[in-house]
Amino acid sequence: MNRTRLLHEVGVAALEWLAAHRDGFRLKDWPGDAEDRTRLKPVGELATIGATLLREGVAGSRQAALVRQLVDFAWREVLEGGTVLARMQRDEPLSPMPLELYAPFRELGHRNPQVERAAALTHRLAGWQALEMHPVRRLGLAVTEQRAGLAPSVDIAEATARTWLGRTPEPWTAGFHITYDVTHTVFHLTRWGARPDGLPPELAAYLALWLPAWLHDWADLGHWDLLGELLVVDACLPEPALDEGLWQRYAAAQDAGGAMPAEGALPACDDAGRLFDLVHHPTLVAAFASAMATSRSLSALSAGPG
Repeated sequence: MNRTRLLHEVGVAALEWLAAHRDGFRLKDWPGDAEDRTRLKPVGELATIGATLLREGVAGSRQAALVRQLVDFAWREVLEGGTVLARMQRDEPLSPMPLELYAPFRELGHRNPQVERAAALTHRLAGWQALEMHPVRRLGLAVTEQRAGLAPSVDIAEATARTWLGRTPEPWTAGFHITYDVTHTVFHLTRWGARPDGLPPELAAYLALWLPAWLHDWADLGHWDLLGELLVVDACLPEPALDEGLWQRYAAAQDAGGAMPAEGALPACDDAGRLFDLVHHPTLVAAFASAMATSRSLSALSAGPG
């Protein structure tokens, strides 16, 4: 039970920090430049991870209320009920970003007819099918289309086979960027942990063999953002390790206020906005990893021995 408490407390602290700093999700001046469009990405991540916390049912009543408030805030006050995404679609009809951002909110019950009509029209265009992108992004877009009620523009299995993980190459070639590709391949295939059986058995076996080494390598390097994503991958496997020693190291890296640094220690920064930009992603990941690991740990406890 001590391990389960540790897993849970990491997520509680992360969520409290995100709630206290929610204004960091606001756009600076929309319609704006590329910087504002970059700032939209954490809004989609918030919705995706918020959905995980609510789905897994491991948040206490206060934490569940905070999640709902954060997601509602992002939808109403940041995305203006989806109007921001509709404007973006008009400016860049073939950009997949509005649909990628919209899908998790749609699953949480937030709808915008303008966005849905435009997405359905764009999805039928040859230009949409011809979009060139990184294999993991292509897989993610196919899954997003499915989540949004559209037919995937490429077969999921075919898209998976084109990714680095889908080829199950030599494990020592998994550098920094490739490891992020690995984690997101797993996230897309499992629908962010909702469908662990979406991970093909051969990929689950490959990860079960090599993931422990990757986890310890990134922990030794003190790269907490990537370690957090790999801890989510662990929780998505049929038999997760939930290594308590690794979780203790991960929890020790978390700031007393709940923020998780990307690497090393929390940066010294007097500018609250700048600090948010530096740590919001690893802190969101900490909440995600905590929810998944806590859920799996409780499942193991309820199953009992053998």
